[in-house]
Amino acid sequence: MRFAAALVAAGCAMGAASGVASGQDSIPASLTGGKGDPARGRAIVTNRQLGLCLLCHSGPFPEERFQGNLAPDLAGTGKRWSEGQLRLRIVDSSRINPVTIMPAYHRIDGFTRVAPAWRDKPILTAEQIEDVVAFLTTLKD
Repeated sequence: MRFAAALVAAGCAMGAASGVASGQDSIPASLTGGKGDPARGRAIVTNRQLGLCLLCHSGPFPEERFQGNLAPDLAGTGKRWSEGQLRLRIVDSSRINPVTIMPAYHRIDGFTRVAPAWRDKPILTAEQIEDVVAFLTTLKD
């Protein structure tokens, strides 16, 4: 019984350390106040210079060779997670999993050794985040 209580306490502490309070596993509101464009989102996801998603993820992109296998398959993401949950995972997945290897695509603080050209700039803009979220929500199968 003590072990179970310690495990629950540790889990709560990890949640607090990750910046996500209990029950807050999403960013429900759009970063731009509007919906993104799924076609632009697909282009970002498959772009090997911008999103780099396929470096780690695979998905329903038969035209794309050499897809990753380090992270979950993107097929079915729209069924597995809500818009807000997807948004949080893209903005800063370390708020859910502090030891993730996924980059924080829209966070600019708390980094060390950032190249001068990238200081104070997110990897993706708010509009690009919303485009990716709009695309990923279409992946229901």
